[in-house]
Amino acid sequence: MARKRMIQAINEALAEEMARDERVILFGEDVEISIMGDTRGLAARFGPDRVRNTPISETVMTGMAVGAAAAGYRPVCHMMYGNFLYTGFDAIANQAAKLRYMTGGQITLPLVFMGVFGGGRSSAAQHSDAMHPLFMNLGGIKVVLPGSPADAKALLKAAIRDDNPVIFLQAAGRGGEAGEVPEEEVVATLGEAAVLRAGRDVTLVAIGSMVAPARRAAEEVAKEGIEAELIDPRTLWPLDTGTIVASVRRTGRLVVVDEARDACSAASHIVAVVTEHAFGALQAAPLRVTVPNVAIPYSPPLERRVIPDAARIAAALRRSVSAGGAS
Repeated sequence: MARKRMIQAINEALAEEMARDERVILFGEDVEISIMGDTRGLAARFGPDRVRNTPISETVMTGMAVGAAAAGYRPVCHMMYGNFLYTGFDAIANQAAKLRYMTGGQITLPLVFMGVFGGGRSSAAQHSDAMHPLFMNLGGIKVVLPGSPADAKALLKAAIRDDNPVIFLQAAGRGGEAGEVPEEEVVATLGEAAVLRAGRDVTLVAIGSMVAPARRAAEEVAKEGIEAELIDPRTLWPLDTGTIVASVRRTGRLVVVDEARDACSAASHIVAVVTEHAFGALQAAPLRVTVPNVAIPYSPPLERRVIPDAARIAAALRRSVSAGGAS
């Protein structure tokens, strides 16, 4: 395996899928010069017919993606910042999420909307949201949040090959972090979680950008004799509820870490599912570690204050085990 940054892994996935299938096209805001780095070199390799900058009009971009997918292409629409998905929301929520159903399956929409989400780079309130709960609620959109470079590559390849619309969100604060990426081709299964660390005392579910601090928190509390089982859902819709529920039935406790705001977060949904399906196994109330219901500050110290970190996660793990008693 080679160590690569997440943006490099994403770039490789895009290049390999475009080489594999000429129907895969890429367009979006500044994809040719690649401000984010994840589309670097693709315009020179595949040319303007398959890689193209668009005007700064998210309503045009998302509508064009729906039309291109319906016409037989497999478009990847790069929105740059995930917040810009809000501006193009109509074509996503009212068209992409519903056309396959409304046409009785006569139209398939194999398209991917990409964007950088979350804080960590002082990009201020209009560029730092974690908006994945919105898309989980649409019903007809798959939602993917990789937590490592290897998963970013494997999940993006799966998303591009899927015949349904997919939201693929890469974490702003994780893009430069390196991790091992297999040399051989790996295509993930959308809807399949990964158990990153086995544990007996508490189930720790970490979403996307929260995987790295959750891992550090698990290692910290392990020194105190608390063994957390770390699960990365990888996709939030479809959600691998079976893996999460089975883990909670073994540990009796649950802590969910989500960079979304607390109200109606993915963490809230996961807690609800576990409470419904594993209530009898719970030895303590499930806990959520999330962002307060405020806009993300520009100030680096304030931004660090609102985004969950390893210390907050470790404190929640200790609280969960303490409240529930020993296993």
